[in-house]
Amino acid sequence: MKFRIGYRTIKTAAGTAVSIIIAQMLGLNNFVSAGILTILCIQVTKKRSLTASWARFLACLLSMVFSTVFFEGIAYHPAVIGLLLLFFIPTAVMLKASEGVVSSSVITLHIYSAGEVTGSLLLNELGIITVGIGVALLANLYMPSLDRKLEKYQLQIEDNFKRIFDEIITYLRTNESDWDGREITGTERLISEAKTLAFRDVENHFLRNENSYYHYFKMREKQFEIIERVLPTVTSIGLTVEQGEIVADFIEELSNNIHPGNTAIVYLEKLLRMKLSFEESDLPRTREEFEARAALLHFVKEMEQYLVIKSSFKGLKKEKSA
Repeated sequence: MKFRIGYRTIKTAAGTAVSIIIAQMLGLNNFVSAGILTILCIQVTKKRSLTASWARFLACLLSMVFSTVFFEGIAYHPAVIGLLLLFFIPTAVMLKASEGVVSSSVITLHIYSAGEVTGSLLLNELGIITVGIGVALLANLYMPSLDRKLEKYQLQIEDNFKRIFDEIITYLRTNESDWDGREITGTERLISEAKTLAFRDVENHFLRNENSYYHYFKMREKQFEIIERVLPTVTSIGLTVEQGEIVADFIEELSNNIHPGNTAIVYLEKLLRMKLSFEESDLPRTREEFEARAALLHFVKEMEQYLVIKSSFKGLKKEKSA
């Protein structure tokens, strides 16, 4: 596996150092704990970072209250720490602050080590919490744009669609193919990765709950399901017929116009005219021709659904083509 230093790693390293320096400059005891909080709060997206920070801040405040009650009310003894956690953890879970259980235990142990609860001790712990979490939130204010990566996935998926269609065209015209089908597994993987990345982009925007790329990849996923479904139908055609050439011409035009925009209605109209022309054709003369034309008709109906799915997609705003 290749050695690589990512953007999040750089932010974590720099943020940890900065939080420790600030805490030390403020004269806080146990100042290195601010760095631990920063490490825990820097997440892969802004929304996750905010959620994690709030959970840890709440859990740390809660641990200060629990520590005061248990240690001052019972005793400073290891057994009391276990008793405290027995009640603290369910409370944190109930308040949806379970992410902060580990970090808050640091605060609990600070108070236990001090041997008594004082106002200055609580202010010190509050300072550590504020610095550690605050630096993490500031570090996560900027996230690099994912647009280039998303566009790369879009182009790769479209290229694979075209390659698959080209293989279908070849088979319809010659009834022969030496295709290894690697674009099928490749496309499935690309769509899955692209959806994950697009969802991450949504979580990097506080005021946006959806991503046009995510909807685009979902649309391609549905279309890809149809492509996988029709491949056995295409390969079952054992005879070259006139209608097969017409369908191949249509798929060729479709293959040359795979884009993120939406002009699917144009191809739906062409598909309708093609279906009408098939209905006006002479009846099959042999059983083989009947089976071939029936398979083609089924394929055309599936491609109609393929285009209907695209027609419901508004298109990526940055594109104008179909």
